[in-house]
Amino acid sequence: MTVGADSLGTGFRLPEGTLVRSRVVEDPGVALVTALERELTGYAVLQPQDALLLDGDRRAVLTFETGVPVLAYDAHSERGGPDALGDLAVPGPYRAELYELPASTLADVHDTPDLRVPPGMPAEELAADADLAARTRSAAPEARLADGDADDQSAVEAFLADDEKIQAIREEARAEAEQRAEEWGLDDQLDS
Repeated sequence: MTVGADSLGTGFRLPEGTLVRSRVVEDPGVALVTALERELTGYAVLQPQDALLLDGDRRAVLTFETGVPVLAYDAHSERGGPDALGDLAVPGPYRAELYELPASTLADVHDTPDLRVPPGMPAEELAADADLAARTRSAAPEARLADGDADDQSAVEAFLADDEKIQAIREEARAEAEQRAEEWGLDDQLDS
Protein backbone atom coordinates (compact mmCIF):
# COMPACT_ATOMS: atom_id res chain seq x y z
CA MET A 1 0.00 0.00 0.00
CA THR A 2 1.43 3.34 -0.96
CA VAL A 3 -0.33 5.90 1.15
CA GLY A 4 -1.54 8.79 -0.91
CA ALA A 5 -1.68 6.77 -4.10
CA ASP A 6 -3.49 3.47 -3.49
CA SER A 7 -6.98 3.03 -2.20
CA LEU A 8 -7.15 1.75 1.36
CA GLY A 9 -9.66 -0.83 0.19
CA THR A 10 -12.67 1.06 1.44
CA GLY A 11 -13.55 3.21 -1.54
CA PHE A 12 -11.44 6.30 -0.73
CA ARG A 13 -7.85 7.42 -0.98
CA LEU A 14 -5.77 8.83 1.81
CA PRO A 15 -4.24 12.07 0.54
CA GLU A 16 -0.47 12.27 0.58
CA GLY A 17 0.78 14.29 3.52
CA THR A 18 3.99 16.05 4.45
CA LEU A 19 6.46 13.79 6.23
CA VAL A 20 7.28 15.26 9.64
CA ARG A 21 9.00 12.31 11.31
CA SER A 22 10.36 8.90 10.34
CA ARG A 23 11.96 6.53 12.85
CA VAL A 24 12.40 2.87 13.63
CA VAL A 25 10.95 2.38 17.10
CA GLU A 26 10.66 -0.60 19.41
CA ASP A 27 7.12 0.33 20.43
CA PRO A 28 4.39 2.00 18.33
CA GLY A 29 3.51 3.96 21.46
CA VAL A 30 6.38 6.30 20.55
CA ALA A 31 4.49 7.36 17.42
CA LEU A 32 1.27 7.79 19.42
CA VAL A 33 3.01 9.98 22.02
CA THR A 34 4.66 12.07 19.30
CA ALA A 35 1.35 12.56 17.48
CA LEU A 36 -0.38 13.58 20.73
CA GLU A 37 2.37 15.98 21.80
CA ARG A 38 2.55 17.58 18.34
CA GLU A 39 -1.26 17.69 18.16
CA LEU A 40 -0.77 16.09 14.76
CA THR A 41 -3.54 16.23 12.22
CA GLY A 42 -2.60 13.70 9.59
CA TYR A 43 -1.61 10.07 9.78
CA ALA A 44 1.00 7.54 10.86
CA VAL A 45 2.18 4.71 8.65
CA LEU A 46 3.35 1.79 10.77
CA GLN A 47 5.38 -0.99 9.21
CA PRO A 48 5.70 -3.89 11.68
CA GLN A 49 8.69 -6.12 12.32
CA ASP A 50 7.86 -8.85 9.82
CA ALA A 51 7.75 -6.38 6.95
CA LEU A 52 10.58 -4.23 8.25
CA LEU A 53 13.05 -7.08 8.73
CA LEU A 54 12.01 -9.13 5.71
CA ASP A 55 11.62 -6.23 3.26
CA GLY A 56 7.88 -6.79 3.02
CA ASP A 57 5.28 -4.22 2.11
CA ARG A 58 2.88 -4.71 5.04
CA ARG A 59 1.71 -1.38 6.40
CA ALA A 60 -0.99 -0.06 8.64
CA VAL A 61 -2.32 3.46 8.92
CA LEU A 62 -3.65 5.43 11.89
CA THR A 63 -5.15 8.84 11.24
CA PHE A 64 -5.16 11.64 13.81
CA GLU A 65 -7.03 14.83 14.47
CA THR A 66 -5.10 17.19 16.79
CA GLY A 67 -3.13 14.22 18.09
CA VAL A 68 -6.11 11.97 18.82
CA PRO A 69 -6.40 8.73 16.80
CA VAL A 70 -9.51 8.55 14.59
CA LEU A 71 -9.14 5.67 12.10
CA ALA A 72 -7.08 2.50 11.84
CA TYR A 73 -6.56 0.35 8.76
CA ASP A 74 -4.26 -2.63 8.16
CA ALA A 75 -3.70 -3.03 4.41
CA HIS A 76 -2.31 -6.57 4.85
CA SER A 77 -5.46 -7.99 6.45
CA GLU A 78 -7.71 -5.39 4.78
CA ARG A 79 -9.41 -4.81 8.13
CA GLY A 80 -10.15 -1.54 9.80
CA GLY A 81 -11.11 -0.13 13.17
CA PRO A 82 -10.42 -2.19 16.31
CA ASP A 83 -9.76 -5.31 14.18
CA ALA A 84 -6.86 -3.53 12.48
CA LEU A 85 -5.34 -2.76 15.87
CA GLY A 86 -5.54 -6.44 16.75
CA ASP A 87 -3.73 -7.33 13.53
CA LEU A 88 -1.05 -4.72 14.22
CA ALA A 89 -0.43 -5.65 17.87
CA VAL A 90 2.80 -7.58 17.30
CA PRO A 91 6.25 -7.23 18.91
CA GLY A 92 8.50 -4.46 17.56
CA PRO A 93 10.48 -2.98 16.00
CA TYR A 94 8.30 -0.83 13.74
CA ARG A 95 9.05 1.83 11.18
CA ALA A 96 6.85 4.74 12.16
CA GLU A 97 6.32 7.64 9.77
CA LEU A 98 4.18 10.64 10.70
CA TYR A 99 2.60 12.79 8.02
CA GLU A 100 0.80 16.10 8.41
CA LEU A 101 -2.34 17.10 6.51
CA PRO A 102 -4.84 19.94 6.78
CA ALA A 103 -7.94 18.94 8.78
CA SER A 104 -10.18 19.82 5.84
CA THR A 105 -8.37 17.24 3.70
CA LEU A 106 -9.16 14.47 6.19
CA ALA A 107 -12.81 15.37 6.77
CA ASP A 108 -14.18 12.92 4.18
CA VAL A 109 -11.73 10.19 5.20
CA HIS A 110 -12.72 10.53 8.85
CA ASP A 111 -16.36 10.01 7.91
CA THR A 112 -15.81 6.22 7.58
CA PRO A 113 -17.46 4.56 10.61
CA ASP A 114 -16.11 1.07 9.81
CA LEU A 115 -12.54 2.27 10.34
CA ARG A 116 -13.05 4.39 13.47
CA VAL A 117 -11.35 3.56 16.73
CA PRO A 118 -12.09 4.95 20.19
CA PRO A 119 -9.52 7.61 21.18
CA GLY A 120 -7.66 5.58 23.82
CA MET A 121 -7.79 2.18 22.14
CA PRO A 122 -4.58 2.46 20.04
CA ALA A 123 -2.56 3.35 23.17
CA GLU A 124 -4.06 0.43 25.07
CA GLU A 125 -3.84 -2.16 22.31
CA LEU A 126 -0.59 -1.23 20.55
CA ALA A 127 1.44 0.18 23.43
CA ALA A 128 -0.28 -1.35 26.50
CA ASP A 129 -0.03 2.13 28.00
CA ALA A 130 -3.00 3.05 30.21
CA ASP A 131 -1.53 6.48 31.05
CA LEU A 132 -1.18 7.37 27.36
CA ALA A 133 -4.73 6.15 26.74
CA ALA A 134 -6.00 8.40 29.55
CA ARG A 135 -4.01 11.39 28.21
CA THR A 136 -5.42 10.74 24.73
CA ARG A 137 -9.00 10.53 26.03
CA SER A 138 -8.59 13.79 27.90
CA ALA A 139 -7.33 15.47 24.69
CA ALA A 140 -10.24 14.07 22.66
CA PRO A 141 -13.28 16.20 21.87
CA GLU A 142 -16.40 15.29 23.85
CA ALA A 143 -18.11 13.90 20.73
CA ARG A 144 -15.26 11.43 20.21
CA LEU A 145 -15.55 10.11 23.75
CA ALA A 146 -19.00 8.86 22.79
CA ASP A 147 -17.18 6.34 20.54
CA GLY A 148 -16.70 4.45 23.80
CA ASP A 149 -13.44 2.62 24.43
CA ALA A 150 -15.02 0.18 26.85
CA ASP A 151 -17.90 -0.86 24.62
CA ASP A 152 -15.76 -2.13 21.74
CA GLN A 153 -14.27 -5.57 21.53
CA SER A 154 -10.64 -5.30 22.54
CA ALA A 155 -7.91 -6.22 20.11
CA VAL A 156 -7.00 -9.16 22.34
CA GLU A 157 -10.58 -10.45 22.23
CA ALA A 158 -10.64 -9.99 18.47
CA PHE A 159 -7.35 -11.87 18.17
CA LEU A 160 -8.57 -14.75 20.34
CA ALA A 161 -11.73 -15.00 18.25
CA ASP A 162 -9.67 -15.35 15.06
CA ASP A 163 -9.32 -19.14 14.79
CA GLU A 164 -7.28 -18.91 11.60
CA LYS A 165 -4.64 -16.71 13.22
CA ILE A 166 -4.43 -18.93 16.31
CA GLN A 167 -4.07 -22.05 14.14
CA ALA A 168 -1.24 -20.39 12.19
CA ILE A 169 0.58 -19.59 15.45
CA ARG A 170 0.14 -23.18 16.65
CA GLU A 171 1.52 -24.55 13.39
CA GLU A 172 4.49 -22.19 13.52
CA ALA A 173 5.21 -23.17 17.14
CA ARG A 174 4.99 -26.88 16.32
CA ALA A 175 7.37 -26.50 13.35
CA GLU A 176 9.84 -24.56 15.50
CA ALA A 177 9.63 -27.19 18.28
CA GLU A 178 10.24 -29.98 15.77
CA GLN A 179 13.23 -28.13 14.34
CA ARG A 180 14.73 -27.55 17.79
CA ALA A 181 14.11 -31.16 18.82
CA GLU A 182 15.91 -32.35 15.69
CA GLU A 183 18.83 -29.96 16.37
CA TRP A 184 19.12 -31.27 19.93
CA GLY A 185 18.72 -34.92 18.92
CA LEU A 186 15.37 -35.26 20.67
CA ASP A 187 13.14 -35.81 17.62
CA ASP A 188 12.31 -39.36 18.75
CA GLN A 189 10.86 -37.86 21.96
CA LEU A 190 8.10 -35.92 20.17
CA ASP A 191 4.53 -37.19 19.91
CA SER A 192 3.09 -37.08 16.41
